[in-house]
Amino acid sequence: MKDEYDFTNSVKNPYAKKVKKQISIKIETDTINYFKELSKKVGIPYQNLMNSYLTDCAIKHVEPKLKWA
Repeated sequence: MKDEYDFTNSVKNPYAKKVKKQISIKIETDTINYFKELSKKVGIPYQNLMNSYLTDCAIKHVEPKLKWA
């Protein structure tokens, strides 16, 4: 390895992942189990699958339709 590297002409990796923030969230057990089973079928870790789904909802501006009894 070199003692020093010159990054003057370097280019940021366009494929670098976006920064993620760890949070604590309460999710129903049935919902977690659903994503865990789905993750086995598609071969993606369930937390990544949940993140992808939520990201897709955010991009599409999906709003929940709640009905109160």
